[in-house]
Parts: sequence; structure tokens; C-alpha cells
Amino acid sequence: METKRMIFVILISVLLSLSLPVRTDYVRPQPRKTLHFPREPKHPSLPHQVHISLAGENHMRISWITDDNSAPSIVEYGTLPGQYTFSSSGEATSYNYLFYSSGKIHHTVIGPLEHDTVYFYRCGGQGPEFQLKTPPGQFPVTFAVAGDLGQTGWTKSTLDHIDQCKYDVHLLPGDLSYADCMQHLWDNFGELVQPLASARPWMVTQGNHEKEKIPFFTDAFESYNARWKMPFEESESTSNLYYSFEVAGVHVIMLGSYTDYDELSDQYSWLKADLSKVDRKKTPWLVVLFHVPWYNSNHAHQGEGDGMMTAMEPLLYAAGVDLVFAGHVHAYERSKRVNKGKSDPCGTVHITIGDGGNREGLAQKYIHPTPEWSMFREASFGHGELKIVNSTHAFWSWHRNDDDEPVRSDQVWIISLIGSGCLAEKAYESSKILVSP
Repeated sequence: METKRMIFVILISVLLSLSLPVRTDYVRPQPRKTLHFPREPKHPSLPHQVHISLAGENHMRISWITDDNSAPSIVEYGTLPGQYTFSSSGEATSYNYLFYSSGKIHHTVIGPLEHDTVYFYRCGGQGPEFQLKTPPGQFPVTFAVAGDLGQTGWTKSTLDHIDQCKYDVHLLPGDLSYADCMQHLWDNFGELVQPLASARPWMVTQGNHEKEKIPFFTDAFESYNARWKMPFEESESTSNLYYSFEVAGVHVIMLGSYTDYDELSDQYSWLKADLSKVDRKKTPWLVVLFHVPWYNSNHAHQGEGDGMMTAMEPLLYAAGVDLVFAGHVHAYERSKRVNKGKSDPCGTVHITIGDGGNREGLAQKYIHPTPEWSMFREASFGHGELKIVNSTHAFWSWHRNDDDEPVRSDQVWIISLIGSGCLAEKAYESSKILVSP
């Protein structure tokens, strides 16, 4: 009898395995180790960790570090190699973190700049020449999107794949360096991303790994705020943790999952005011980024975004936000248009893309059955590309790291809420929520 029971169990197991969908085209790769950076001596006045970001209309902020505190915060630039017809002076800061002292961190805004133009520039009056390309002034425009980067072999793969993409702006929804209080890792990260971040604007927001708060010793986000200054002042925000910018017909809002977001908070008031000023004739696409996802069918970090969602989703829905990008969960997931926890044709497409290459590994356990709002989900490292073709249509694709860049693992055409006619339906609700005191 026992033998028959075992045979029956084995037979049932075999039949069940045959009935389940099997993906024979993809085998998840093994983890890769943390990168190690050899210490190469540099002249103290030479720039390193160079990265750029948008800084208001037709302007760019150039950021870099020198070990010489007397080095000037000057950027010389022009449209021909070695011929710098313009120059700008900026500001500098530094910080101490326990026994670590940063170098001199320079931030210099250059412009006005022409759209879709290559500029050559030099930081601090000496050192190597860099070049950047400004975003276009009209559609089409392409964004590379990758969060939770870190400094592993998979991070390097992600960056290599993004480098093959013809993109205009990089969007990063939090968790940059994974320094986690070890400040030299911020320096390593700056060197790692410099080849890409010095050539295209990187627009970032904070994640939990940027907190680095040590009670009685250091404030939260001190390193992040000093190194990665974003255009918060240009967008009338009082905090580097949330801000907005516009590029080629797209209004992008970067929010902070780790600063106050309730209805009495400064961030909530700023968001409400910023959304009320968006001109959808000028910027028909509205995109939002923050770190902790609101729509997440992975077991990892389940429910962590609920408080922010309760407070802010009504604002985003009333304003007609087209897309939300989040990180935190180390996997990929794309939703239908959703609102209030269920599908809504006039809601927002939510994309979790916290799979850039971090050292903590992938979040491989999903909730079953799949929620009706979830369209695609997979625990793999990768990056996304958002090409906004015109005022009504955009093409989104997600690329696994172990595939060649042209191979898309998920892809979809997205019609804007303007194109769908939803914004006309939202007009009354928007006036009630966004304009009311």
C-alpha cells in the first residue's frame, strides 16, 4: 500500500509539472560580486566623479569633486573641442561623516544652452575634457530608467546596456551607491557612473540606502544632498528630496518616500502646487518617480508604500499622471492603469524597476494568484527605456541584463491620458482637489 501511495504521489507531481507553463527560453543568471576599485593617485586639483543634471530651462548643473580645497568651481564650455567660448562659476560644499572628510564638492550651472546640442566642457580650469548632449526641445525624447544600482557586476552590466541606448536623460528612483555609511563607497560610485553621468543628465531621487543617519552624529541624507544636488530650488521646492523638471514635452516629478508626505507636510503642499501649475498643452506627459512602490505583488516590501499612496494618490489621479516609476523591490513589474488598488482606464501605469544591480540580490517571491492589475513581473536585473514619440504615444521596453540590448523582455505602447480623453473627464475632480485650499 505504501509503495502504491508513493507511485500515485509521483504520478500526480509529474502531471502537475506538465500542466504548468515552463519558460525554457530563460535561465536566471547567478549573482555577481561587488566591484573593487583600485586606488589610483590623482592630482588633488583634478576633477573626478563628474556628473550632470538639468537645472531649470535650458540650463545644466555640472557637479564634480576635487581633493584640493582651493580649486575653483569654474566650468568652461563650448560647442567645439578645446574651444571654450563660455564659462560659469558656481558653488562648493563639503561634509564630514564620523572619521571621513569629503573632498570639495563643486556645483556649477551652465547655460542657456541650445537643445539637442553637443557641448564640450572642462571643470576647474584644468584636467580632461568632457562632452555632454542636451535633451531635445520637442518629441521624440528617450529616458533610460534604472533604480537600486549599487556597485556589483550586474551594475556594470546595467550601465553597459544603458550606454548602448540612445537616450537623452537617465531617471533613477532611489538607492544609488549602497554606501550605507561607508563613505568611500560614494566616491567609488561616482567614479563608476562618471562615463555615463558626465555625458547625459542623471535625475535622481533618494531611497532608503541614502538615509545614512546616525543619531547624535549625522543627519539623514547628508552625503546624498551634498553630492547629488538636484533642481529643487529651480522648481520652488525647499528640499533636495523632492523637485520637478521639464524636458521636451514631459513634466517629471521626483518625490521623497522618506520625508513627510501627509496632507500637513511641506512635500504634500509643494506637490499640490506643482501639479496645479502643469500646462498639459506644453507638457502633455506627466511622469512621477519615488522609491517605494505603491503597486507591488512581490513579497518583498509588501505594503510599505501604503501610507504615501493613501495621502498622494488622489493628487496624482486628479492631475492625470501617466506613469509612475519606483524602485526598492529588486525585481521588475508593470501594471495596467490603476487607481485605488484596482484597474482604472484613467489611472496611472505603475512600473517597479528596482533591479539595477544591487548587492542584496533579487526579490524572487511573488504573491499568487497574480493581482488583476499586474501585467508583467519578473525577478531579473535590467533597465528600462521610455521613448515618448509624440503627445499621445510612448513606447516602453524593459531589458534583462543577460540579454543583448536589442532583445526586449517586456514591451508595450502606452497611450497618454490626453490621447485617451480621460483628462476632460477629470477636469472637475482636478479643480476640486488641486485648486482647493
